[in-house]
Amino acid sequence: MPQYRPEFAWGTDVGRSREHNEDAVAVFPDTGLVVVADGIGGASAGDVASRLAIQAVGEHFFTRDTPPRDKEEALLSVEAAVSAANQVIWESSSRTPRYAGMGTTVVAGYVSADWLVFAHVGDSRLYRLRGGELVQLTRDHSLIQEVVDQGFFATMEEAHRNGINRNVLTRALGTGKSVKITTGEDTLRAGDLYLFCTDGLTGMVTDEGIRRKLLDAEERLDRLPGDLIDLACEGGGLDNITVALIRVSKGNAD
Repeated sequence: MPQYRPEFAWGTDVGRSREHNEDAVAVFPDTGLVVVADGIGGASAGDVASRLAIQAVGEHFFTRDTPPRDKEEALLSVEAAVSAANQVIWESSSRTPRYAGMGTTVVAGYVSADWLVFAHVGDSRLYRLRGGELVQLTRDHSLIQEVVDQGFFATMEEAHRNGINRNVLTRALGTGKSVKITTGEDTLRAGDLYLFCTDGLTGMVTDEGIRRKLLDAEERLDRLPGDLIDLACEGGGLDNITVALIRVSKGNAD
């Protein structure tokens, strides 16, 4: 079985319009876990929700004594960690009046020997760049995505031009006792580049713009988060911007 070596880089920025950052990111290079969250609720402590999310996902995932044995076990573990985070946020908002109504998006991924599994809620996204092609692996839990899926409009851009708000979520972490979590998996190939991001990037930069920036990136992966953040700011920087990247290199087979 082929073995691969993942490299990680990440960054977050308040952007040009917001006063504080309600995004949060946690990356654990030694174990292969990545979590990105975008808090919602404004005065209802969206920043608290996003930070609770990444903390709870990490704590729940790392309660196990050993890494997941296979892809199926890893997928269940990531999903369970996101579900646990939902419970933590829901309980916190229920106990504390000033946190009432808070919530967050989340996209969490775990990379192992030759595969990646992920779970997400909301409109934070996971992309894969392979062979020059950028593919969105997640599908937004948003009103605008739903009207496109139902055939009312051909694309999200067309729906937006016709007055559909991009920012209306149909699911968010912590806004109810339970939440429907979408999961997925992908098989690694050498040269793959995975991008986890909040809508502070995708709302300011087209997929094609993201693709070109990833393709034009220099060898040093650690510069790429800053380059993507700068690109979003150049596009307006109307929201907080958070990105996390995994680059897959060929490793040594055991």
